[in-house]
Amino acid sequence: MRKSALEMLGIEWSGLRELLDLMQAGTLEPEVAFLNASLIPDVFPVLAAAHKTLLAKSRESLTTRTLHSELVYNYSGSKHITESLKRCGIFESSTYILVARFGASLDEMKAVEKLVNGEEIDLEELPGRANQAQIQKHYKISGPELGISSLADAITCRIAARDAL
Repeated sequence: MRKSALEMLGIEWSGLRELLDLMQAGTLEPEVAFLNASLIPDVFPVLAAAHKTLLAKSRESLTTRTLHSELVYNYSGSKHITESLKRCGIFESSTYILVARFGASLDEMKAVEKLVNGEEIDLEELPGRANQAQIQKHYKISGPELGISSLADAITCRIAARDAL
């Protein structure tokens, strides 16, 4: 089986305390990125953040401790690590998350599915489930900007331009 660069699952679930404890202890196996899926209107911005993450790894210049926390950090569009992980990562009351793993094998994806006891949701549902008001507030996207581009495009531009600003 061919490994893809990034495998993703949309999950609707509650009760993330165990996962948060494993993440904080650094014992989560396999290592994955957990993103707040209500801030994700499309897969493309996540792929842009993943590209930026892999580029940082190839240059040995990760800002965070792990490849998967770097993905969450890069998705946020912010330069503040803690704030990025809080806003775009998961928290105990999260009910809608996106799970991503770089270079995942079939066995690793099965292990991820066992970690998260929730209902898998098709990634095509991301646009309909995204919290547009929350996204606009977090990324400071104005109404006129949305008149000339999509929400996903606005987020992608912020992800790409963060280091240049």
